[in-house]
Amino acid sequence: MTAENCNQPMRRALLQAASAVTLGSLLPWTAEAAWPLPEKRPVEMTENIWVTVRDGTRLACRLWVPKGADKAPVGVVLEALPYSKRDGTRGRDNAWADQFCPYGFAYARLDLSGSGESDGLLHDEYLAQEQQDIVDAIAFLARQPWCNGSVGMRGISWGGFNSLQVAALNPPALKAIVTACSTDNRYMDDAHYIGGVLGLTCLHWGTMFRNVLVDAPDPRIVGDRWRDMWMDRLRNLPAVHAEWIRHATYDAYWKHGSVEQDYGAIKCAVYAVGGQVDAYSAAIPRLLEGLSAPRKGLIGSWGHQFPDGGNPGPGLDWVVEEVRWWAHWLHGVDTGIMREPMLRAYINERTPSEVWPADTPGHWVAEAQWPSPAIRNRVWHLNEAGLAAQPGAEAQRTIAPHQTLGTAKREWLPFNMALDLPGEQSHDDGLALVFDSAPLAEDVEMLGIAKARLRIAADRPVAKVVVRVNELLPDGKSWSVTYGVLNLTHRESHSDPSLLEPGKAYDVTVPFAYGAHRFKKGSRIRVAISEALWPMLAPSPEPVTLAVTTGASRLELPVRPYRAGESVGDLPALLRDRQQSAKIGFMSVEGETIRQTGPDADGKVTVIRNDPASRFTIDDIATDRTGQTRMELSIVDGDPTSSVWRVTAGWGSTRADWDFRTLATTELRMTSREFIVTETMQAFERDKVVFEKTEENRIERRFS
Repeated sequence: MTAENCNQPMRRALLQAASAVTLGSLLPWTAEAAWPLPEKRPVEMTENIWVTVRDGTRLACRLWVPKGADKAPVGVVLEALPYSKRDGTRGRDNAWADQFCPYGFAYARLDLSGSGESDGLLHDEYLAQEQQDIVDAIAFLARQPWCNGSVGMRGISWGGFNSLQVAALNPPALKAIVTACSTDNRYMDDAHYIGGVLGLTCLHWGTMFRNVLVDAPDPRIVGDRWRDMWMDRLRNLPAVHAEWIRHATYDAYWKHGSVEQDYGAIKCAVYAVGGQVDAYSAAIPRLLEGLSAPRKGLIGSWGHQFPDGGNPGPGLDWVVEEVRWWAHWLHGVDTGIMREPMLRAYINERTPSEVWPADTPGHWVAEAQWPSPAIRNRVWHLNEAGLAAQPGAEAQRTIAPHQTLGTAKREWLPFNMALDLPGEQSHDDGLALVFDSAPLAEDVEMLGIAKARLRIAADRPVAKVVVRVNELLPDGKSWSVTYGVLNLTHRESHSDPSLLEPGKAYDVTVPFAYGAHRFKKGSRIRVAISEALWPMLAPSPEPVTLAVTTGASRLELPVRPYRAGESVGDLPALLRDRQQSAKIGFMSVEGETIRQTGPDADGKVTVIRNDPASRFTIDDIATDRTGQTRMELSIVDGDPTSSVWRVTAGWGSTRADWDFRTLATTELRMTSREFIVTETMQAFERDKVVFEKTEENRIERRFS
């Protein structure tokens, strides 16, 4: 899944900050004097160089090198992506290079094979060929006369994924990586399946990804052959959704590129970065626990972006931290960064949904090691009367099927915070089985991965369970803190599922998304259990009634003792005016709307999200970039097979000598036995259709 290119044509350039406010220090590590940043120097940019990999394919690379590196070589940081460096991520790349490279580092932005101006074809995510090509590119960069032989990788989302994947291959010149908003498990924590259940994000991301697969190269780089390259990409476009839906379990397809299969393969240093609103953050504590290589983690308040995006805020002036990291690992300079705590995390004191676009109130904390010996699970038992410290008598409570439950929490991966943050939860809570605690006698601060341990039965062989944890305020409003999903046929294994025996109670564990939150004195902790969470999750094949055994089920929260006056060392905060500009520039989408109607007389609910056609100009290449997205979602309560997801997305580039756009549409319908996925691609040159392709695939849904 991509950060920088998800609706990228519709987003303005990410604004960065250049000023810092430092915080204090934290025991048990010893505070040190701040490491002075290197003196800035001029940088030279080369628009395109060719990197030839071992099979002869030429990959396009944009390069920034500090002046004087030919006499005093420097380390280089590589970012390798399928989003065209020329017109896809240009603004973001320019902004990063302008901030980072003057401190004495080179930066290389590589187009993957089959993307941007690179030769070849791109068929899917995270292929072995991609990883081998990057290994070759690292060796190429390390050989350059301006390079000191030390290479790093950085990236967010796709670039975060392949940084981990390439690190596991141990190319000799790769000394360290920064992996942001990525994962160690492509099945459990990516855009396709959520707890073993097919997610709407699979369709949303996949439809945009199909445009990535056929993006046209710029003739000013590749010459007249651009159109032949474009047509070759179009003719070889795969039906990616059908492929992803066929692989409905954690099989070899997803295990490839999932570094949790062998953490020990990674030898270089790893800095794992994310934000609490981002859906990938659970991977960070797993990486800190699983890796044996030098490692650090940072989890802020924000979404699927680098810390300098800061949305929801507060953000960080991230270039300072990366300069310290790369100076240590690429230049051998002791910046003190590896003597600082292993994990730094932001604890929300209110939910972002309550306060956005203002900064989320909260505070930074630090842990010298992870898992932290200071954090202990605190148990709340699900009893007939609510949540309690001790288990009550066992009894079964049933949950009636409601296919439209979930409209207060539509998005797995929020991007436009004005639309995507979960709303107030009372409506969905009213359709769920709810357990409330007594008003809290003191603040309770959680940090990490909560779990629900349920004794649960279903009246159908295929079912799922959704467990939401909310903070119920004294005013009666319910706000989302964290949640977990489990396909109950995956109760023992995501690799080897088994059907349920209707009516039989099973003891299952539901892991939650990462959470860092302070439940306030006087509030209540609410657990809300349901079978549905639509439209985020695909419905089960049949209406399902669940039965939860109270007294035998419980919530486990990782509770961290509050330490008054705690601070976390040298974290450079964004100045507020720059931070607000970053929010407005990156994540607010002018004109994007969402409209929900129903239920009508037939019980049908419809959600339409529309980001109409927009255009922005890339000044330094005199090119206009266009884009649009639209989602149309509907379901009839009582009939899970009535669910229809339809996503349309497209983009293109326009100038006097070059005018193209592509438009992809994906529709997912279902019966109780099959998913029916239709994938369409249209390509236009100067508004004339020059290519069109439609594929329909019907895929058995045995365990989903």
